Amino acid sequence: MNVRKQEKDPIARLSAVFIFTTMVLLLALLLSRTTLAGGFSDPIEDPLLTRPPVLAKGPSLPDQSLIICPESIDLKQSLGLTDIIDLALCHNPKIKQAWAGIKIQASTVGQARASYLPKINATYSPQQTRTQYPDYPDANTNTSGHMGYAGFTWRLFDFGGRDANRVSANLLLEAALATHDASIQKAMANVIGNYFEVLTAEATRQAKIQSVQFAKASWESTLRRESKGVSDKSDTLQAQTAMARAELASSRAEGNYRKALASLIFTMGLPTESKLLLKVHEQPLQQQGFKDLDAWLEQAQLQHPAIQAARTQWLSSKEKIISTRSEGLPTIDFVANFYQNGYPNQGLQPTQSNTSMVGIALNIPIFDGFERTYKIREAEARAEQSLAQMEETTQQILTEIVKSHADAVSSMTNLQSSEKLLEAAKKAVDSSKKRYNAGEASILELLSTQTAFADAQQERIRCISEWRSARLRLLADSATLGRNLYMKNN
Repeated sequence: MNVRKQEKDPIARLSAVFIFTTMVLLLALLLSRTTLAGGFSDPIEDPLLTRPPVLAKGPSLPDQSLIICPESIDLKQSLGLTDIIDLALCHNPKIKQAWAGIKIQASTVGQARASYLPKINATYSPQQTRTQYPDYPDANTNTSGHMGYAGFTWRLFDFGGRDANRVSANLLLEAALATHDASIQKAMANVIGNYFEVLTAEATRQAKIQSVQFAKASWESTLRRESKGVSDKSDTLQAQTAMARAELASSRAEGNYRKALASLIFTMGLPTESKLLLKVHEQPLQQQGFKDLDAWLEQAQLQHPAIQAARTQWLSSKEKIISTRSEGLPTIDFVANFYQNGYPNQGLQPTQSNTSMVGIALNIPIFDGFERTYKIREAEARAEQSLAQMEETTQQILTEIVKSHADAVSSMTNLQSSEKLLEAAKKAVDSSKKRYNAGEASILELLSTQTAFADAQQERIRCISEWRSARLRLLADSATLGRNLYMKNN
């Protein structure tokens, strides 16, 4: 009885140390990560608290407005811009892909944190061992029983490999979050751009319909004048030609409108055969000024998600150099094993036995055929490549901001000029109508002023479209595009 008690005491002590150490480590890790993770999470799905808060509360735009995915949508009701934005962002495959990338990288963070915890494994194997001696059959043995094994390994020290992997994983998680934000910005810019393309096409269509009405009224007026003998047949033919030209332009505008509407439906992720009604809020354009170009550039360098993603990926690649280098350096592990009735991959022992082992293992890599050398070279080259990609991304984004800022400033000036042009053309066509009906102007003058008015309408529509497009590109390129931010003062 005393012998058995002495055999079990080391195992009991080993088990107690293992349970106590594991509980302390898990509690310390839980408390240390609670603040960063924004609260406690499911201990089953995420015991190491790796999931960022955005996965729980959902993504938001730069103006802090949340993306709301409706469970169902009634296409019989007219949709406003906010409804269209939500539908497009909820159905965009790039955003879904980036969202899954956040979950993948959060799992990678968990793997990096798990390297600080002990590793435990156990094996229980019922066995039957039969030993035969052909020359001495009376010595044959047949043993039945079980063999058990339990192992406890805890890495105590390495040369920064685990720390580098943890930092690298955290940086890549930040990059995944930034990539998701960049995907939202791009998708939102596309859907708002398509929305205003539909509005532009609709305005053009209405303008062409109005041109047809003007041309038809002029043609009817020439018919009346011809019937009274006041004008020649040539005036009627010229008016009829102008009306046919206006009808052709109206037909083309109708086709462009349908094409723009189909593109918007596709961007929203709806079936191509869907019918879409737009809710348009008529409000005057407020031509507010812009910040200085330097302010836009500085803001983009600090906040643009694509630049942030490229920067964190570069920092992560630098940590990978440390991790790769540490893999070729010594490590120290605390090891504890327990064997019952034998050892792994061996036969069952004829007598019952309990064997325990506790110790420190020093692992020293000696020679790997220079494999580690070339892995380090690869990691250094990848870090250099990431740095170049970050510089390219930054340069590309800042260049786009410079262009879009110049376009926005220019379009604001053009918007004011187009308004004056439209007012002058409208007064001219009204005057020509009166003079033609009074017989003081020719049909050529009337048609000329109508053509000028139609051109002025088109220029006004084009300038509004350019203004909206330039403003949209500037907000998108600087990564400040939000649902409420864009609609405010638009």
